[in-house]
Amino acid sequence: MKIIPVILSGGAGTRLWPVSRKAYPKPFMQLADGKSLAELTFDRAIDMATEGEVVTVTSRDYYFLCKDIYKKNAKCDIEKQPFLLEPAGRNTAPAIALAALKIQQSHGDDAVMVVMPSDHLIKDKATLMQTVNKAAEIASQGYLTTFGIFPTAPETGYGYIKAGDAIDDQTAKISQFVEKPDLETAKAYVASGEYSWNSGMFAFQVGALLEAMEKTSPAVIEQARKCYEST
Repeated sequence: MKIIPVILSGGAGTRLWPVSRKAYPKPFMQLADGKSLAELTFDRAIDMATEGEVVTVTSRDYYFLCKDIYKKNAKCDIEKQPFLLEPAGRNTAPAIALAALKIQQSHGDDAVMVVMPSDHLIKDKATLMQTVNKAAEIASQGYLTTFGIFPTAPETGYGYIKAGDAIDDQTAKISQFVEKPDLETAKAYVASGEYSWNSGMFAFQVGALLEAMEKTSPAVIEQARKCYEST
């Protein structure tokens, strides 16, 4: 099983303004240990990659920032790191579609892409790696896999995933997704113990993802193909 991590690196730089701003959004801010979230994300990604290759979808504004960060990692061969540069941000689905088309071209339909934002802080790396391997195993069976986070409070700014029928003792099918519910609904979800927060991390077998996008969002994948083929 071939795992190709995909980092979505960008941001509007508005949430933590003025420390974070459009020219230098949250992923590139240095934390107390001197590392940025983007650097920590690449550290995790390079350890997941079965062939030392990490695909990064970013903008032209952040290309050199990302590249300089990656070069600092001793495990990184910068020549093996593909970058897809968006002229304008179009949110998550088109970015993932472009990465899938790139990986399909380079590695075929059976490769598993593990998608992650560049602004997560994940302290338990060992558990993450175990979870990624499990998700990749499930994805290799054709499932579109998402990573849930057990909620600690009734937050209204996150999407909520309801677990359905179990696949095994660690994974379940999704029976419902609700984007940013109101407070009372969020309280009920947390109290039920049946929901997790949407982390924004995913694992897909490339062929399965592209097939699903052809069925559910043909306009998005059509435009992504046109964009990718024009480069």
